[in-house]
Amino acid sequence: MRRKGVTRLQLLRKLSWRTVVLMFIGFCFINYSPRDGLLSWSWLRIPGVLQRLAFTYFVLSLMQMFCRYQEIPPSQVRWWSPVQDVVLYWPEWIFISLLETLWLCVTFLLPVPNCPTGYLGAGGIGDNGLYPNCTGGAAAYIDRWLLGNNIYWHPTCKAMYHTTQPFDPEGVLGTINSIVMGFIGMQAGKIFLFYRKLNNKIIIRFTIWAVVLGILAAILSKCTRDSGFIPVNKNLWSLSYVACMGSMSFMLLGMMYFVVDIKRWWGGQPFIYPGMNPILVYVGHSLLGFYFPFSWEMRYQDSHWEPLFRSLWGTALWIVLAYLLYRKQFFLKI
Repeated sequence: MRRKGVTRLQLLRKLSWRTVVLMFIGFCFINYSPRDGLLSWSWLRIPGVLQRLAFTYFVLSLMQMFCRYQEIPPSQVRWWSPVQDVVLYWPEWIFISLLETLWLCVTFLLPVPNCPTGYLGAGGIGDNGLYPNCTGGAAAYIDRWLLGNNIYWHPTCKAMYHTTQPFDPEGVLGTINSIVMGFIGMQAGKIFLFYRKLNNKIIIRFTIWAVVLGILAAILSKCTRDSGFIPVNKNLWSLSYVACMGSMSFMLLGMMYFVVDIKRWWGGQPFIYPGMNPILVYVGHSLLGFYFPFSWEMRYQDSHWEPLFRSLWGTALWIVLAYLLYRKQFFLKI
């Protein structure tokens, strides 16, 4: 948009509006209940998936807006041209490095009352029950301090570790690493822009990024499931989790690019249709996913086949709906 002459003020208005709308949608549907109505003040939750997505988008958009778009012309090849998508945007890398340093310092240095400093465990009966009320460590402590009771009260670790403390997987501190994750995705976009139609170079760079991030995740976690310097933890959005998911994302994106764009063995159907209406499908599933015909009360609670079939059935229905909307050329845009 900047290359087309759109001013920074116009860009700021657009990205601010999109951020507010995403946050509002997330705030409304996450607090909806049939009993209390649209906003359930009795159990109001402030963080959420769309709220985090909106804030991540806002921060990265601001960063990109104030960083000048650059690209080396083919006639001006320099020794660092193969990594121009990194070198030309060194201010962005400094900003992201400072953010990650902030996450590391707060996570491992912030004193949490009655808990070991730098605790990354699940609490409850985890760690032999030594720290039952320390679920989430510094991340949970910051959320309770800033948001009070307006956080998620039923974390996924509750069933396995019998935790009693609330913990929000979309909390404040983890949002820093979601910004880092988004920045990794922006690097993939820069590779597409800088090396358009140079398929071999794109695949090579995706492979390099996958290997580098994979090695980082392996070192941080010591190649273990739940230990290491920084364990892979989705709820905490730990640095090792971001590196692991970034590595897998580059690997899968490279594979899809090879199959769809280079070899043209597959056009992406039927998954391109929900991809054209992602917000509508996501919000629709969040509001209607527990109702018939998308779901039903299972007869065999201890089975695996019925939950799998129910999930596949619900997914198939949303793909069909997305396809019908595509045929009608209806796309929900924010």
